[in-house]
Amino acid sequence: MQLIDIGVNLTNPSFDDKHQAVLDRAYAAGVGQLVVTGTSVHGSEQALELCQRLDPSARRLFSTAGIHPHSASDWNADSERQLRDLLSQDRVRAVGECGLDFNRDFSPRPQQEKVLEAHLALAVELRLPVFLHERDANQRLLEILRDYRDQLPAAVVHCFTGEQRALFSYLDLDLHIGITGWICDERRGTHLHPLVREIPRGRLMLESDAPYLLPRTLRPKPKNGRNEPAYLPEVLREVALHREESLEDLAQHSTACSRAFFGLPALD
Repeated sequence: MQLIDIGVNLTNPSFDDKHQAVLDRAYAAGVGQLVVTGTSVHGSEQALELCQRLDPSARRLFSTAGIHPHSASDWNADSERQLRDLLSQDRVRAVGECGLDFNRDFSPRPQQEKVLEAHLALAVELRLPVFLHERDANQRLLEILRDYRDQLPAAVVHCFTGEQRALFSYLDLDLHIGITGWICDERRGTHLHPLVREIPRGRLMLESDAPYLLPRTLRPKPKNGRNEPAYLPEVLREVALHREESLEDLAQHSTACSRAFFGLPALD
């Protein structure tokens, strides 16, 4: 089986000086390609640099470039130019992580909305897919997306953790859905068990969101408590269980979906 991790925070300090070992474990576990998430201008530059340095063949590591809604207050006159430069790089395959987070409100909501619209405009201009973050902001995100959706190549709601109404509203807009180890959490993720059956083939992708969201069903648990892309097969197992699909079937169609969405090369 071959998997693609569409969202790994490889620039997180917990991975410093461990990048190659983390990647080696991922490859050994069948995670053949990874998309490194950019969450700020500097972080997006770091993500691109990691891809270029750790995968000179340009076959396994790719990245996104964007500003997370938590950091929307950092947007300035140079941000759009810097992002456009990053998004012109071949290894950068999506605009984001961008979106709305009305749960923590680390940046004022009007500023989050302004920055999201700037990202969507870039995606339309550059014909790139969008890597979206949403928390407690489903309705407002939909209202903004509707003005751009017909012009966007594609968009994925990364790390989906919402309820049925939110899922169906995203599917109605022809969005893709990213599922993480949240579904493995018996305290807060069991509502996803019936919902993953509703995601059509060709719209479902898998992601670790490492180092966050260590699957709680994983055995044995790593002593450091840190999630890694190598644990993505545990997310595969849990999703396959609740979709009543074989591991091989789910791996095949979710990987094909991810490869098409990000325009990734086929591996031999």
